[in-house]
Amino acid sequence: MRIPAFFVTGMQGRGYMAAVGSAAVLAFSSILIRYISDAFALPVLALAFWRNAFVCVVLLPLLLVLRTPLLGGLRAHWRFFLCYGSMLAVFNVAWTVSVVHNGASVATVMNYCSIAYIAVFARLLLGERCTMLKSAASLLCFCGCVLVAGMTDMEAWRLNGMGVLAGVLSGLLYAAYSLMGRCAAQRGVNPWATLLYTFGCAACVLWGLNAGFALFAPETGLASADLMPQRLWGGGGMATALPLGWIALLALAVGPTLLGYGLYNVSLCHLPSSVANLVLTLEPVLTALVAYRFLGERLSVVQWAGGVCIMGGVLVLRLAVRSDAEGEAGSARACAVRHRVRGESG
Repeated sequence: MRIPAFFVTGMQGRGYMAAVGSAAVLAFSSILIRYISDAFALPVLALAFWRNAFVCVVLLPLLLVLRTPLLGGLRAHWRFFLCYGSMLAVFNVAWTVSVVHNGASVATVMNYCSIAYIAVFARLLLGERCTMLKSAASLLCFCGCVLVAGMTDMEAWRLNGMGVLAGVLSGLLYAAYSLMGRCAAQRGVNPWATLLYTFGCAACVLWGLNAGFALFAPETGLASADLMPQRLWGGGGMATALPLGWIALLALAVGPTLLGYGLYNVSLCHLPSSVANLVLTLEPVLTALVAYRFLGERLSVVQWAGGVCIMGGVLVLRLAVRSDAEGEAGSARACAVRHRVRGESG
């Protein structure tokens, strides 16, 4: 089957396809987090730590085998990656708390409020253009997220205080992650090395947070004094039961985290952060489809309407990117013609 050139032409097309692939893999993130939390009662900070640690354990040998330069970018930009990784650690905690307290659907739609944040931040901090088409795509995608997540039901808005705070914070930090990923790409750092730096730093920060909360605030239930709780191995003990908990954690790390975020970082090398984030609004639709296949959940008419809105927004986005590229190419040609005319007249 041949993929239409509309989706794969040029560097922007590659970035677009990487972003779509990222959305497909990330669709499993909230499902796995909810499963691990419910089935094994793993505290939030421990879950977030193991997620980041497993990413580093899997990614580092792969990069060494592929002889990817690792130390140069870290030496040159270590302060940047220290901030980037620390922010990622807090985002992982906020996202996990949001999924646990709000449920996967509400957490997802609150997280995707970052669409609006990114459009504003990218304009103010990175000077990226925000055209009418991009604004229309943002509106369509956001409305689609609301419909797919079932937020038209007012009962869904009755959230607890921690859930509200975690949901809003996860949206803000997701926007910050997108913008910092774009900055890392502009610095010329390999996207997979960026993933290793940030998740390695985040794992260290999360280990410290887990130890601190377990020691000084155990009543919160966010941390575990033992980062290797026996419950992860099932009811039969470590020697007799299958390590289902560790398998689930490894699947969360390698799939939605490593591959999902890695493809997202690749997309940021070719697309503006606002565009890449808009493409990722496919994630709620894909999550609903996965839930239907494996959990027996069915999409309502309203949710299907939301899916149509999201797909429409992504198509409008693609038109906006193509229009911007053609406009830049036209401006470059016009500038070249003016210079040539001036040279001939001189």
